[in-house]
Amino acid sequence: MKHPSRKLLAASIGAASCLVCLACLPLAAAPLPLTMMSAPVKVTPQASAGIVAQLEARRAQRGLDARHGFAVLGQHPGMQGTQVARVAHTWKGVPIFGSESVVVLGPNGKIQSESASERRAGLGKSAPGAATGGPGSDFSVVPAISSRQAIDAALGSLGANASHVAPPSAELIIYPVLRTERTAAARDKPEYELNALDVEDVVDHYELAYLVHTRMHVGEKPVYHDTVVSARDGSILDQWSMLQTVTGVGKSQYNGEVPINTTLVDGKYKMIDDTRGTGGMFGAMAITNANNTSKAGNVYVNDSNTWGDGKNYIRGGSTTDANGQTAAVNAMWGLMNTYDTLKNVFGWQSLDGHNTATYIAAHVNTAYDNAYYSDTCRCMFIGDGSSFYSLGSIDVIGHEMGHGVTAATSNLIYSGESGGLNESASDINGEMVEAYARAGGKGDTIPSEGNDWVLGKEISKNGTPLRWMYKPSKDGSSPDAWSTSLRRIDVHYSSGPNNRMFYFLSQGSNADKASDYYSKYLVKNPAAMTGIGLDKAYRIWFKANTTKFTSSTNYADARTRMIESAEELYGKGSREAIAVQRAYAAINVGADVDE
Repeated sequence: MKHPSRKLLAASIGAASCLVCLACLPLAAAPLPLTMMSAPVKVTPQASAGIVAQLEARRAQRGLDARHGFAVLGQHPGMQGTQVARVAHTWKGVPIFGSESVVVLGPNGKIQSESASERRAGLGKSAPGAATGGPGSDFSVVPAISSRQAIDAALGSLGANASHVAPPSAELIIYPVLRTERTAAARDKPEYELNALDVEDVVDHYELAYLVHTRMHVGEKPVYHDTVVSARDGSILDQWSMLQTVTGVGKSQYNGEVPINTTLVDGKYKMIDDTRGTGGMFGAMAITNANNTSKAGNVYVNDSNTWGDGKNYIRGGSTTDANGQTAAVNAMWGLMNTYDTLKNVFGWQSLDGHNTATYIAAHVNTAYDNAYYSDTCRCMFIGDGSSFYSLGSIDVIGHEMGHGVTAATSNLIYSGESGGLNESASDINGEMVEAYARAGGKGDTIPSEGNDWVLGKEISKNGTPLRWMYKPSKDGSSPDAWSTSLRRIDVHYSSGPNNRMFYFLSQGSNADKASDYYSKYLVKNPAAMTGIGLDKAYRIWFKANTTKFTSSTNYADARTRMIESAEELYGKGSREAIAVQRAYAAINVGADVDE
C-alpha cells in the first residue's frame, strides 16, 4: 500500500495442535465443499515435455520457425479437473521477457485453451531500417559481457552499500523494447478521449540483456530490485523495485479475543499452525519474532497458550512479553483467515496452490512503517509502525499474502500497468479476506458484506485510510480511471482504477454525479450499473488472475480475460459477464453496454 506522502506497507513437528479461545468453544473443522480449483498435482519432466511438444506442433500456423521455442516455467492447479502451465516463449533457447503462454490442461494433459502475450513475432524476420538492436533474421544471443559484469552494473546503478539477503543472480533474456501506438480507429482522437482499447503496445526493437535480481538490506531497510542490463555494453535498460508492500487464545489488537492455532512441543507452546500448510521453513504456517531486526528470527514460544494483551506495541519494550506477543497474534489471525478464505472458497491451498507453508515475521526493524512480501523466502514481514499502529491488520495481512498468490500464478511484472494490477490483486484479496474473517471465517462463499472498501484504516493513527477502493482519487494521487499516463506512475497508484472496477463489479455504481460511486463513463442503461456481489466478483477475478493473466497483462488484456472468466463461470451473455464489461467501462477500459 502507499500513503499519499510515502510508500508503505510496501521440518514438520509431530506434536499436538492446540486451538483455544476464551469464552468460546473450539472451532469444528467443516468439510471442504465442492470448490473451483483442482487439488495439487506433481509436475514431472514428462508432463512438461508433453506440453512443449503440443505447443511446438502449433508453431507453423503462427508463422514461427524452429528457432522459436518454449520452456515450462511451472504448473499449478486450475479449475476442477484441470491444471495450468505457464510457458515462456524462447528464441534460440533464450526466454523473451514478458512473452509467454498460459495453457489450461485437461485431465489427459491435452491443452484445452491458451492465453498468450505475443512479443516474439519480429524475431527471425528482416527489418530494414529497424533501430540498432532490431531483430533481423540472425538476431544473436551471444552476450558481450558476463553475468557477473551485469550484476556489477546493476549494483553500481543502485549505489547502495548493502548486505545481500540472497545472492544476486542474472538471467540472459531477450528484452522487447515497447512503444505505444494508437489503433487506426483512434488515430485522430484527442488524448483526453482515449480509451484503454484505443492503444496497444508494439515491439519497437529487441535487446539482448540480463535480468538481474538483487535483494539487499541497506542498514535495516529492504532494497529489492529487478534490473534489465544490456548484454552488449552493460548499460541499464530498465529497473523497478520488487518490494511488494502495503505500506491458543490471542488477544488481538484489531479483532478482540480470537482463536489461534498453536503447537505444543516439550511443554512449550509454539506459534506454529500444523493444520495449515506443509513443508516450508517450519513445516507448517508459523509466526516468527524479528525482534526489531531485518532478520525473520525464531518462532514465537510461550509457557502458556494465552497470548498478547490486545494493545499496540510499546516501542523499546520486550517483543516476547504479552505486549510484544500482540503483533504475533495479529499476524497469526490474519494468516489463518487468509489460508481459510482461499481454501474454503476456491480449494486453493496456501499461497502456491500446492499447500506449501509460509510464515510471517513480526516486529521487523524499529518503528517500521511498512509490511511487505519477500520473494526470496515467499514470506511476509510486518513492522510495528511509527506514524501508524502495528501493521498487522487483517486487510494488510490478506494484501501481503495476495502477493504470494500472484507470484505463484500470473506473476504480474511489478512495473507499469501490470504492476498496478499486481497491487490491485492484493488489495482485492485483502478486502475479501476481511469480509470472510469478520463473518466468522467459515463457509464456502464470501459473505455479502463485512469489509470496509478502504485499505489500512485500522492501522492509521488519525483514521485516514491508505487507499479508497471505491474512489481512489480520495488519496490525492491515485487516478479513478485509465489514461495513457497510468503506466508511468507508481504501481501503488496505478492500482486505483482496477480497484474501482472491482468495487463497481461487486457493489454497482450510483447515477448521482455528486456521488463518490459515480462514473462518467457509464453511458448506457441503467445509468447506475448493477453489481453482482462479493462472491461472484471475487471468483471471476481469482479465475482470471490464476488461469488467464500472463506476467505482462495490462488493463485492456485484463478486461478481455475477465470477460472470458465470467462467461466460463456463468455463461455467455450472463448478467455477470455484462457486469464485467460495464465495470471496466466505468474506468475507461472498453465501451459501456446496456444491462
